[in-house]
Amino acid sequence: MNCLLDTHILLWALTGDRKLPERARKLIADERNEIYYSTASVWEVSIKHTLHSEIMPISGKALSDYCLKAGYRILAVRDDHVFMLETLRRAENAPKHTDPFDRIMLAQAKAENCVFLTHDSLIPYYEENCILHV
Repeated sequence: MNCLLDTHILLWALTGDRKLPERARKLIADERNEIYYSTASVWEVSIKHTLHSEIMPISGKALSDYCLKAGYRILAVRDDHVFMLETLRRAENAPKHTDPFDRIMLAQAKAENCVFLTHDSLIPYYEENCILHV
């Protein structure tokens, strides 16, 4: 299975954080699965690190380096991923969701036939088969 990790899952996996759900831990550790991280996660972390290094102590470059050392594969943001944003379905009565990083990663997962592994409670309101909420 191809798994694209949401940024928080990625950070928890790399740091061994106890917040990482056991189901996610098993999927990431399963050698049959290809684990991907998005350029969008590197971008998100870089912005947060630049603005609030006390909250996000890791830089985007360091994140990318750690991902590569862990054997994760990079998924660069391409035009076809951006176009896929226009196809995302979301329930009309869903709570507001304004995170552009989550949306582009979800679009990437959909375009690349990946499972988007997330712990974000707002993501399942998207009516997409590629979401795996853990």
